[in-house]
Amino acid sequence: MNEKPAISLRERIKSNKLLVAPGVFEMISARVADRKGFEALYMTGFGAVASYLGLPDAGIASYTEMLDRVSRIAGGTTTPLIADADTGYGGLLNIRETVRGYEAAGAVGIQIEDQEFPKKCGHTPDKKVIPTEDMVRKIKVAVDSRQHDDTLIIARTDSRASLGLDEALRRGEAYAEAGADVLFIEAPTSEAEMEKICDSFDTPQLANMADGGGMTPMLSHARLQEIGFSIAIYPGTAFLAAAQAFENVYGAMARDGDSHAVVDQLYPFAEMTKLMGFDDVWAFEKEYAE
Repeated sequence: MNEKPAISLRERIKSNKLLVAPGVFEMISARVADRKGFEALYMTGFGAVASYLGLPDAGIASYTEMLDRVSRIAGGTTTPLIADADTGYGGLLNIRETVRGYEAAGAVGIQIEDQEFPKKCGHTPDKKVIPTEDMVRKIKVAVDSRQHDDTLIIARTDSRASLGLDEALRRGEAYAEAGADVLFIEAPTSEAEMEKICDSFDTPQLANMADGGGMTPMLSHARLQEIGFSIAIYPGTAFLAAAQAFENVYGAMARDGDSHAVVDQLYPFAEMTKLMGFDDVWAFEKEYAE
């Protein structure tokens, strides 16, 4: 594994350099991404729920199920982990326990959103949000509940879709005043809106680059940095690629009755054994097994 970073995520986002965090959703994706030199990983709620339960990201997964995912991913990687905590899985007491649990599990960034429960994926329709003052209380509890100052509280608002950009900006201001370290104004629909978001705040801004058909324009790294974003997450890129690979492989096998047509698309088995740590198993057995 890589060495732990010498600088905290909090210190890192103070620079003017955009931080890119790819989405990871289970341990194969996490281990591969961990080896690529990223400065942070992003545990996507959509991907975690889909890969674990085979269900939509619609408030179905429990705190316990998501905490297990955080623990496994953070424990199996060395890259700082930002983790989706949905709405905090309940009221203010739940927020406190979610922050404590995620932090103890190894997350250094905890994202909480202002949707009503049950929530929905940020790039799907018919989202509803709680009153601003309710989310402000959640943020204050989250900030007071963390055990380490370096842990980032990321406040997401989904109000743009139903209440408009001006309301999303007002909420962003309130959430920053409540102590949020990073603001995540979800699903702006144009580059001009993205510019306005960054121009409106001194608080670091997070851009959600939802590949495959999201509502927000897919901008280049250089353009996101020029606009003023501090973090860009790519939550769905890897699981969409994985699903396409499954389609290709299983489709070929169903059609042909064998895997010959796709063998050149496969990750080498020897590399997979290394990725999963078999070298350590073999070394252990050589030293200790009869």
